[in-house]
Amino acid sequence: MKVTVNKVDDANIIVSGTLDAAAIDANVEKLARQAAKEVKVDGFRAGKVPVAVVKQMHGDKLAQDAEGEALRELIDAGIAEAGINAADMLGQPSFKKYEKTDAGIEVEVEVSTRPEFDLDGYMDVVPAFEKPKAEDKEVEAKLQEMAKEQAPFEKIKRKRMVKDGDMTLIDFEGFVDGVAFDGGKAEKFQLKIGSGSFIPGFEEQIIGMKYEEQKDVVVTFPEEYQSKDLAGKEATFKVTLHEIQEQAEAEINEALAQKLLNDEKATLAELKEKVVAQIETGALSKVYNEDLKPKMVEALVAKFDIALPNNIVDQEIDAKINAKAQEMSKEELATYKDNEAKINELRDSVRADAVDSVKATFIVDALAKKEEITVDDQEVSQAIYYEAMMSGQDAQQVIKYYQENNLLPAVKMGMIEDKLFGKMLGLEG
Repeated sequence: MKVTVNKVDDANIIVSGTLDAAAIDANVEKLARQAAKEVKVDGFRAGKVPVAVVKQMHGDKLAQDAEGEALRELIDAGIAEAGINAADMLGQPSFKKYEKTDAGIEVEVEVSTRPEFDLDGYMDVVPAFEKPKAEDKEVEAKLQEMAKEQAPFEKIKRKRMVKDGDMTLIDFEGFVDGVAFDGGKAEKFQLKIGSGSFIPGFEEQIIGMKYEEQKDVVVTFPEEYQSKDLAGKEATFKVTLHEIQEQAEAEINEALAQKLLNDEKATLAELKEKVVAQIETGALSKVYNEDLKPKMVEALVAKFDIALPNNIVDQEIDAKINAKAQEMSKEELATYKDNEAKINELRDSVRADAVDSVKATFIVDALAKKEEITVDDQEVSQAIYYEAMMSGQDAQQVIKYYQENNLLPAVKMGMIEDKLFGKMLGLEG
């Protein structure tokens, strides 16, 4: 088999040659003989099925497998001739030509490999910056906020009407079309007015109620309400007000520190230190994500001139087009159907961003190896779990979604990138 290898650039080669018809026929014969020993055909004993019968029954599949075997041999020969390590191949080879002739099949395939490049001078991209410092007024405001959240509610000393911000103690029972519904009744229930924890419109109608007053509160359940039996329906709640509580004055003292730090020996000074660290970490995170990280990615992409595997770039273009398609209306999507010129125009419009994205990925990956930055699967799961819990989502369901949609590699790459940049910026620890 004659194989020709043309180097496109440092990351891509074209392997071309002819899959000889005689060689393919020989492969078909070989595969048919192997199959004859294994397939079961009515009327023939196991292992005694004639080769001709196998060919008649499975001719198309045998031809396809024979061509595939010949193609693999051609690609393997091309890779060997080019001196490429099979482990450095990325993705599947892409066909540039596959034409059947009397002599066989003329083939051209593009093989992409992991790019290699010099990393000298990568620290030059690190921008100068100053770590944010927490101001005294920020610390005081945060302490006031924390103290207010912890301040207890106490029964008011003089009776008055309910106002926004009060904690109320109420009985209620809900009815739809005059019939009580499950889960719509409670006694001595604590409801903070303005919390938004009840059906829209409910809390507002409690404002102005007096001690032991009874009132019908009429509301409409949201259309997207979790109970389908109640969604979108009007309900009447019979409400009785028993007590009004006001939040006590917020106090910033040792007791607050001990409660928040869950340590009976904690001091206010220790709490302030924690608050300062929290404010500064939050501010630094904002600066990093909005300024430092984008600058470093842009600088790295500009600094290193590397050849990129074309198949990976094409995959990134596909991903960006799919993302755009998700945002298109049905009418707009229809304009692309069977319109190759318009599709190519769209691909060209995202190509530069795709190239930069792929380039950044390879650079970060290479730098992470150099700096010995690693992130294991457990760290990825823990990060997703934490984010899910913080946003009130079911962590297991979120992790399952990431797994099913093959999003875990992207999360892992993002974590590696943050660890790498954090080390380069001197933010570790």
